[in-house]
Amino acid sequence: MATEAGAKRVLVVDDDPSLLKLISMRLTGAGYQVENADSGKQALGILETFNPHLLISDLRMEGMDGMALFAATRERYPGLPVIILTAHGTIPDAIEATKKGVFSYLTKPFDSQQLLTTVADAIRLHPTTGNDKADKKDSDWREAIISRSAKMEELLQQAHQVADSDVSILIHSQSGTGKELLAKAIHLVSDRKDGPFIAVNCAAIPETLFESELFGHTKGAFTGANREHVGLFQAANGGTLFLDEVGDMPVAFQVKLLRALQEREVRPVGATQPIPIDVRIISATHRDLEKAIPEGEFREDLYYRLNVVELRLPPLSERREDIPLLVNHFLSQIQARSRKQVTGYSDEGMELLIAAPWPGNVRQLQNVVEQTVALCNGPLIPAELVQKALRDKPSALPSFARARDEFERRYLADLLKATQGNVTQAARIAGRNRTEFYKLLDKHHLTPDAFRE
Repeated sequence: MATEAGAKRVLVVDDDPSLLKLISMRLTGAGYQVENADSGKQALGILETFNPHLLISDLRMEGMDGMALFAATRERYPGLPVIILTAHGTIPDAIEATKKGVFSYLTKPFDSQQLLTTVADAIRLHPTTGNDKADKKDSDWREAIISRSAKMEELLQQAHQVADSDVSILIHSQSGTGKELLAKAIHLVSDRKDGPFIAVNCAAIPETLFESELFGHTKGAFTGANREHVGLFQAANGGTLFLDEVGDMPVAFQVKLLRALQEREVRPVGATQPIPIDVRIISATHRDLEKAIPEGEFREDLYYRLNVVELRLPPLSERREDIPLLVNHFLSQIQARSRKQVTGYSDEGMELLIAAPWPGNVRQLQNVVEQTVALCNGPLIPAELVQKALRDKPSALPSFARARDEFERRYLADLLKATQGNVTQAARIAGRNRTEFYKLLDKHHLTPDAFRE
């Protein structure tokens, strides 16, 4: 039994100290990691950090009883299995509890083997924990998400639970929280993991190009359509299409998207026949779409089509325990691609990072880490640099595409200045052939002659 249990976590709640100690000893002896609570209120506090695989609670307790605790737990941790402990006189109540979603109940007094068997069954049959082989099989689906937060763990359990249902998912969160990482994680743990994952930022597509980008177009469909274009729906066929910032989608296109989702087919611009599609939709937004509906900015029928399951990704300010983890992750990335020998932050600097408001969330944190590393002259980043970075970057950060374009333009200009417009020499320094280098110059409207003396 100890081997089978592994390191599974169990939270036991009972206001009888003797019974609480007895159950804890039996579970600990079987190899489980156990936390105890003598009241429902204390249990809710422990749940913030413990992340159990199973909750065991007495039915009759002073203050918050077992069913009140179950209701509160079900609201915040809908996938967590619960076992209720009951006396003979309350068996009818326990039976009613199972109808409401309680996994099982145990009648006091119960023997040790009955307890261990019921606990093992609850954990084995629970969809978010599974057995050891299943856990190992998809242990890498979430590795890109750096977190030890209880809120994030709750969210990831929900994401795992709905991944295989193929229903549409709406991720609601602030900008910079990692919506695409969560969408990709859901794709990787779903039955579609071997298919493509295509991400598109709806806010970055011009209104006139929406239909062409998502549905595709035929050659000659409009002026400038010199060749056939495969749309993103077709590109994602058999996989997942992630629509980021779906709240910024033009209202005129929303009805066309709704029809495509209902009929499971798209018609490229200029085509006469529709093309069947098999795509799972995950969308994301920072806007309150329920408020946008009465204002005529978002279609109600499309909202309910996209929002079959809603996942709320917490902002960085609600998961501050993740900040040191994220900081170390970004530092490792910087060290891997540069010669900077920065080992970390001073205690005061880390305290400033943990306490900062982070309106730009994880994206802003990454920007601050990169800035402080770039300006640091020693192995330890002082608090003064952190204060300066936070003061200089209070909120809005450029998009990745904009930041990359600005870097490319400045880099190419610096190369041309250094080589006085010698394209051959500049291309060699950049590690690109002349043809590729000229394309980059054309992209940024840079003329080599302008840099020649």
